[in-house]
Amino acid sequence: MIHFLNLIRWKNLVMIALVQLLIKYALLLPFFESHGVITTLSPLAFSLLVISTLCIAASGYIINDIYDIETDKVNKPERVIVGTYVSEKVALRLFIVLNVIGVGLGFYLSNGIGKSGFFVIFFMASALLYIYSSYLKQMLLVGNIVVSLVVALSLLLVGIFELLPVINEGNRKIQIFFFRLILDYAIFAFMVNLVRELVKDIEDIDGDYKAGMQTLPIVLGRDRTTKIVFILSLIPIFSVVYYVVTNLFKQQLFVGYFLIFIIAPLIYISIKLFSAEHKSHYKHISSVLKLVMLTGLLSIVLYPLVLK
Repeated sequence: MIHFLNLIRWKNLVMIALVQLLIKYALLLPFFESHGVITTLSPLAFSLLVISTLCIAASGYIINDIYDIETDKVNKPERVIVGTYVSEKVALRLFIVLNVIGVGLGFYLSNGIGKSGFFVIFFMASALLYIYSSYLKQMLLVGNIVVSLVVALSLLLVGIFELLPVINEGNRKIQIFFFRLILDYAIFAFMVNLVRELVKDIEDIDGDYKAGMQTLPIVLGRDRTTKIVFILSLIPIFSVVYYVVTNLFKQQLFVGYFLIFIIAPLIYISIKLFSAEHKSHYKHISSVLKLVMLTGLLSIVLYPLVLK
């Protein structure tokens, strides 16, 4: 069981589910009476949305491990699951089953709210994760951007399903305000995840080179790529600072939280990138980036305290 949980990256799945739950129950529902925010999905339907998202994400992790068996033997030999604890045949079956469940639930939900076109989102996410693992991952920057977009989509999906179907002339302004707020968080997740994907590429350069991939560190070299990632790491810092100054400067709780749990760690990451040399350095930076993404998304719980 533990190997199956590690295969589907259960910790990442918990984070995805947590953020989706926070968006609905900490960001949207508390403003139903005070601001007139209207949501579409019942608790049961929303649970199906979360399950669908998790199934598609889990299938993406599985197919990635299937295609990365040889590279992982070099980069992370102690963490190779497919072919060691779970056979490739079983892993492939799990990938298919989880995809069918995830995309099937997406089809059911889309039709249930009268927005059958929304089904394309689930289908495209599933297809992109497969194409990423089998092809795009080997292409310069394309794979990094695609997987970061899918991560951002897992947040935006809640806004798309909860807010957009019930927009009317009377509530358009408030519905769009909260949708844009979710979009801001999705953009933050995209930026941080993109930096993390590039850091992981630097960390995994040996195995990726052996597999014939054309990642940025392989094409430009580790040192040049590190400098580029350092510059990219400044973008979320300036973006968050600008966001706080522009939108939240009078909210001391937000300012304090963002300074301590988001901006300071991002500055720490940039400093570490500037001096990073060894694989252990990049692994540490990747872990901190993952933590910053979590703390950034957890700031959602503060909105009911300041938006009254």
